[in-house]
Amino acid sequence: MNKLTNYTRLIAVLIVSAIAIVLAFGLGVPLYAQIVISTLGSLIALLMLIDMVKILRSGKFGVDLLAITAVVATLAVGEYWASLIVLLRLTGGDALEDFAANKANSELQSLLENSPQSAHLLKDDDIVDVKVDQVQVGDQLVVKPGEVIPVDGTIITGVTSVDESSLTGESRPIDKVPSATVMSGAVNGDASFDMTADKTAGNSQYQNIIRLVKQAETTPAHFVRMADRYAVPFTILAYMIAGVAWYISKDPVRFAEVLVVASPCPLILAAPIALVSGMSRASRSGIIVKSGTVIEKLANAKTFAFDKTGTITKGHLTVSRIAAVSGYTKKQVLALAAGAEQQSSHILARSLVAAAKDGVPVATNVTEITAQGVKATINDQTVKVGKPGFVSNDPITPLGQTAVYVSVNGNYAGYVAFADELRPEAGHVMAELHESGVKEIMMISGDRLPIAEEIANQVGIDKVYAQRLPEEKIQVIETIEKKFRPVVMVGDGVNDAPSLAIADVGIAMGAHGATAASESADAVVLKDDLSLVSRAVSIAHDTMKVARQAVLIGIAICTFLMLVASVGVIPAIIGALFQEVVDTVTILWALRARNGRTKHLDLIPAQ
Repeated sequence: MNKLTNYTRLIAVLIVSAIAIVLAFGLGVPLYAQIVISTLGSLIALLMLIDMVKILRSGKFGVDLLAITAVVATLAVGEYWASLIVLLRLTGGDALEDFAANKANSELQSLLENSPQSAHLLKDDDIVDVKVDQVQVGDQLVVKPGEVIPVDGTIITGVTSVDESSLTGESRPIDKVPSATVMSGAVNGDASFDMTADKTAGNSQYQNIIRLVKQAETTPAHFVRMADRYAVPFTILAYMIAGVAWYISKDPVRFAEVLVVASPCPLILAAPIALVSGMSRASRSGIIVKSGTVIEKLANAKTFAFDKTGTITKGHLTVSRIAAVSGYTKKQVLALAAGAEQQSSHILARSLVAAAKDGVPVATNVTEITAQGVKATINDQTVKVGKPGFVSNDPITPLGQTAVYVSVNGNYAGYVAFADELRPEAGHVMAELHESGVKEIMMISGDRLPIAEEIANQVGIDKVYAQRLPEEKIQVIETIEKKFRPVVMVGDGVNDAPSLAIADVGIAMGAHGATAASESADAVVLKDDLSLVSRAVSIAHDTMKVARQAVLIGIAICTFLMLVASVGVIPAIIGALFQEVVDTVTILWALRARNGRTKHLDLIPAQ
């Protein structure tokens, strides 16, 4: 049943209830009240039966089966007020469950809006702006500084650096020269270039990501909810007690009386209310959980997969190591590099200036050579900062990580190396996840293997998959064995959106992450704090513990009432009213999930 239908059914039952009360007690025509209730009850029971058949055909068991039977049985024996009470509980419970599910709009409108919309077509030595969909394979395009590359292609002329972090997860800028390939969705650096379109917009990398996300969202999740697991034995027990009571008493009313108190409100109400309470608690901690089923899956998660850049790391390069040759100090090398780069808009320039702080010398005659480095005059000396071959003719062995090299008057002075800054809480988060019962933690990154492995070893990650494009990340998640599921994916970039959607649970780091990631995820962490991921798992465990308790308490009370009703001492309408007591007990217990107690503290006190 869809949300609109459930809400509509609840409103219809409420309206009919008001009409029936007026007819029976206001106008004194109870027969008309019975006809109105019986008509509506029969219609809703039929609609719900159709829904039930669809659910059963899908291989699942619907918890509403007992309630439908109770409605039909009470109408059949003339207990129409009892039937109305059951209908109110049933439609109210379904509407509440829809509210708990609260499935977020996953049309990824923001992702579509952020995709490249236009391109600069080079035609007869003129530049013509066209819609990106009009670009054909073989067209020559101009990409200006700071623009998003419109389609996949090959550079013809020009040298630049591009930011592919949102596509591949690699935080360092990538140098591009003629004949190098570029991907749509990457951001051009400070120099324009000409390129040949190798693919149309629809077949390019950015649109491929959108397509992957949409495909992932239509893939059904194989997961059995807690309420469904308890529904089968409880339904069998109820039918057995009701059937035996009817057989012994030879009275069909006895069958209806038992089923009225057997109506599975603990399953229909308790679990959704506990899940809504858990979602509320999570939101107070800065975690938006988009559906109650996500809480259930998080509580049972066996595998966690993390992206690296922007998730385990902070997503921006910082100075990690400085080396100086004889005659220079590390402080001097850093100061010279920062002085030469301070006027550059390059991502590494900002990191250099930040690391040097107040020790940045004045530079003049600054010249920037794209994809090579910067040349400047500092203290009447020529300082070059950039690639080894650019700064000096001296033999310099390149490092295996991002670095800039420094020379003074052509003589090599040293280097400054960079690394993506690790989140200080990352190691603690991995330890907590292992303690909570997670069997395997993996990293799936677009970055290079040595960098990914170094980060993984520092924080305690079990397995590393490096240099993976979006479709390859999906393949990793899809091949995880059943015994290691549910699997949770945590990421923040556009490249993570498909894997967030295909995972059993996708968690987006939404504080600085891409809208695409947040749109396709099942939960969004609103604060720039990875520890909220383990916090979400802790809340999920607490919530499911309370939900399970509420369900079992409700089932125990219902079982007792069924046994009492089976001997004929509880009339149908009284049994229906008794169910309100059961509802109240289970609801109050389920609400405890809103303020659960764990070893963590809520970041925002409950109001």
